[in-house]
Amino acid sequence: MTHSMKLSTAAIDSVKDEDEEEEESNLDYFYDDPGTPPGTLDVEADDPPPEMVLIDYNDGMATRLKLTTPEECAPYLDTHSVSWLDILGLGNQDTWERMAKVFNLHPIALEDVVNVPQRPKVVEYDDQLVIVAWMVTLKPGEDPLHKEQVSIILGKNYLLTVQEEAEYDCLQPVRDRIRYNQGIIRKQGVDYLAYAILDAIIDGFFPVLEEYGDILEELEDEVVFNPVPKNLAKIYSIRRDLFTLRRAIWAQREAINVLIRDGSDLISPEVRVYLRDCYDHTILVRDMVETYRELSSDLMGIYMSSMSNKMNEIMKLLTVISTIFIPLTFVAGVYGMNFNPDTSPLNMPELNWYWGYPVCLTLMFIIALALFFFFWRRGWFNSVSHPEDEKASTR
Repeated sequence: MTHSMKLSTAAIDSVKDEDEEEEESNLDYFYDDPGTPPGTLDVEADDPPPEMVLIDYNDGMATRLKLTTPEECAPYLDTHSVSWLDILGLGNQDTWERMAKVFNLHPIALEDVVNVPQRPKVVEYDDQLVIVAWMVTLKPGEDPLHKEQVSIILGKNYLLTVQEEAEYDCLQPVRDRIRYNQGIIRKQGVDYLAYAILDAIIDGFFPVLEEYGDILEELEDEVVFNPVPKNLAKIYSIRRDLFTLRRAIWAQREAINVLIRDGSDLISPEVRVYLRDCYDHTILVRDMVETYRELSSDLMGIYMSSMSNKMNEIMKLLTVISTIFIPLTFVAGVYGMNFNPDTSPLNMPELNWYWGYPVCLTLMFIIALALFFFFWRRGWFNSVSHPEDEKASTR
């Protein structure tokens, strides 16, 4: 292994160790400290309250209200309409204690909603169904993948959704369908609303994966035609993000399968059919993630091969140049020997000849041309080309 290849391997190991450490630190689930009582919330008392929006609708109307306290939505819970309380932000402990009283939330359910991140799952209580999902979106910056937990609490006539942040959201199409009465969402019950939200979360994976597919395609061209050490950081960054996507979609696939297989009194058989379509989408997302992970793994081998080929091209060109100058150096060395022709028994030929210097230079030039022509006839210059020429020839 050459010195440059050793440096490349060391750079790979360094980038890999750093990315694995960052991956482990960013992907850990939430866990309670040993001895913590169940239902302990990991929020501060002085945090600002979350943004709460109530969307109450039926087949004939839809109302949207911004609430300041959880108690304001209590009159809508006993009606025959569907009440969707959309909570943006985790808020403070006082808000959630009041929320638990209004909606009769179990302490363990409240803990799963507030203490993030939790593993995507489905937990059934007496009159409620808690669904934990992961939503992924793209944001500008060096690390574009943004993930956050979306918790869904499904009741008889109401539904709560809790998001960590309000800046990145993929549920706006569901709100628009309710607002403009598109499709059948306002003709269905609250279980169909839960399906629509889950379907929007799963479908949010597709534009993210399309973006990573374009990035991998561009990175493949860079690795093949112009490999540079910074490609390593890009490869491992993509692998880390794909690992996050894989981890999210695998758990959500299991959660949706639980809804279909085990069933619940809160989910009708008609909506269970729609959930099967949502489950198929998770399978498609999983296949895409696995394909991109395999492609990102292959990029490392392509990078090493490209670097090796690049080094071979450089060494071949230097070897050809050195070989051409070897006989020229021999001739120059012979005539550079410091012997006096008058005292030497064997005089060096043409040393004192008037045309000796130009004839020697001409001879060296002819030897160089002859070697160049010989190498060209053997085809040794055919593989020495520019990356731009190789890229143009593949189109």
